[in-house]
Amino acid sequence: MLKKVTIGVTDLSFHHVAASFVTHALQGMGFEVGRVYAPHEENFKQLKAGSIDMLASAWLPSSHGVYKADVEETSPLIELGLHYEPYALWGVPDYISVADVAEVSDLLKSGVIEKMKPTIQGINAGAGISRFSLQMIEEYGLNEAGYRFLTGTEEDCFGTFEQAVENQDWIVIPLWKPQFLHHRYSIRDLKDPKGLLGSVDRAVLLLRQDRAMMFTQAELETLDSLRFSNDVIAELDYKVCRENRSLDQVTQEWLALYGTTQ
Repeated sequence: MLKKVTIGVTDLSFHHVAASFVTHALQGMGFEVGRVYAPHEENFKQLKAGSIDMLASAWLPSSHGVYKADVEETSPLIELGLHYEPYALWGVPDYISVADVAEVSDLLKSGVIEKMKPTIQGINAGAGISRFSLQMIEEYGLNEAGYRFLTGTEEDCFGTFEQAVENQDWIVIPLWKPQFLHHRYSIRDLKDPKGLLGSVDRAVLLLRQDRAMMFTQAELETLDSLRFSNDVIAELDYKVCRENRSLDQVTQEWLALYGTTQ
């Protein structure tokens, strides 16, 4: 009889990739694995409620630290692995020169305002990059210059950027690494002197401590040994999202070539 475990997966494509890697590892241990997809905050609420056993992937400490702290008010958590080292950014396509736009405050230059699209299209409201971006708009005074930040779907954000690049329009994208756009496009990070975008995080698997008895010590060590990278996640994310490859197939092929570390 198979042992059963349920992973809560934050419902963005690159989180799907990391969760697929975890799924393969768990299946190799003999588990039947269920994956439940939900937005950021809802994923952590389910972890707190105990309707899922683990969560992939939590970005700590900046992006998801506040959600982790809320869960741990009632349910201690164990951090496992280092899936990659993510960070939030505001970026511009490389055809916009550094001389014109090097840092966020350069968006206030009169010549830049004339060319730059005023709408900065983001993803869902619960994402760290969305919280950071709203603060950026306010604290850099961008709202007074006509800029606005909009939340939306992944495709709202990514499709807007891809269309702008096709037209060679000037655009700011609120993004992060890893993400599949980086695999195809050269996106230059804007400097953020105020440090509003947070630090480089650790992307980890969170396990409820009260579910740890489901695993042997060796199995926990295997989960803790999972090591990937921003570039690996971005590449596989691109294969799934833009080459329409099967998620579990591309991660399995990568594991067959490289194992569980990179």
